Order: sequence, then structure tokens, then C-alpha cells
Amino acid sequence: MQLEVLLFAAAKEAAGESSIVVDVPKPPTAADVIAAIGERLPQLAGLLPSCRLAVDCGYVAPQAILDGDFQEVALIPPVSGG
Repeated sequence: MQLEVLLFAAAKEAAGESSIVVDVPKPPTAADVIAAIGERLPQLAGLLPSCRLAVDCGYVAPQAILDGDFQEVALIPPVSGG
């Protein structure tokens, strides 16, 4: 299945775009989605181990299954601030 993933911060900068479409098995796990992002955007390989996947504004564990009942999937790189 195809899935649109929003990109933010360093991931967006490295990719040069704010979203991508990846091919994943049905139903995918969060780890499947992150692996598909790495295949589609190899320039993110060093960043992906530190990223989290968010589904509908909430972080999900790598083993979480995305059952298709969601509105938004986003790759969130590490953030810092003060």
C-alpha cells in the first residue's frame, strides 16, 4: 500500500520536500514505514535511528500496526530547544 508521510525539521531539510509517499506492506508497522522511508531517502540513513513516527499527533512504538484508520503519519526527528 502507499502511504504519505509528512517530514519535519532536519528530515525535511535533508529530503528537500515536506512529504513523501512510500510503499509499505498492508498493514504496516511503524518500523516498516521507517524502513520504507530509508529506502526512498537514503540520505536520511544517519538520522532515522533517532526519529520517531507519529500517527494522528501521537508517537507510536516501532511494533505498532497502522491499521489504516488514521489521518496523518509524520516522521519526527530529534528536537532540542531551550
